[in-house]
Amino acid sequence: DLMSFGVHRLWKDAMVADLAPPRSGGRGYRVLDMAGGTGDIAERIVNASHGYAEVVVSDINSDMLRVGAERARSWRYPAQASFVEANAEQLPFESNSFDAYTIAFGIRNVPRIQVALNEAHRVLKRGGRILVLEFSQVDVPGFDAVYRAFSDGLIPPMGRAVTGDAQPYQYLVESIRKFPDPARFDSMLASAGFKRVKHTAFSGNIATLFSGWKI
Repeated sequence: DLMSFGVHRLWKDAMVADLAPPRSGGRGYRVLDMAGGTGDIAERIVNASHGYAEVVVSDINSDMLRVGAERARSWRYPAQASFVEANAEQLPFESNSFDAYTIAFGIRNVPRIQVALNEAHRVLKRGGRILVLEFSQVDVPGFDAVYRAFSDGLIPPMGRAVTGDAQPYQYLVESIRKFPDPARFDSMLASAGFKRVKHTAFSGNIATLFSGWKI
């Protein structure tokens, strides 16, 4: 919230609005929210579906999952979420078992991104959709220099002031810069088998929403 001035909430809302989970139907609608430990994306999806969607929240970090499961008790539709510890590169789910796969600000931390995208494609049903929200590379002339100065000069000290440790926030800055640019990431989605791949830039491309379909 502090580092994005709360704008990350708008990006997440836009992601769920793009997903547009159904509110009813002849069969259930099942979503895998990967790297979603604390459940903020899952809660948005369940609420947007008026409790129709079922969301499996998965994360490699068991502590994050415990926080999410505890928070879910106070949701409007707590029964619609489950929490499963898993590695994005080796999912413990059957093939063709989800209608959608979402991951927000998590794919950048996966060591083998292409492997994780291949796994996402495997677990999706035909007609299923992937949505990836991730920090990207600012491409607005002038603003890119301002953003770089903010990232280098303010984010690590801000992290130290709030948490007492600047290192994770230095990693945040470095990992964003190493993440593939939108065109390259589109190609990675296509290599995993996704069709109709596209991306939408948010806030001068500070963040990008990628999407694709398993057809």
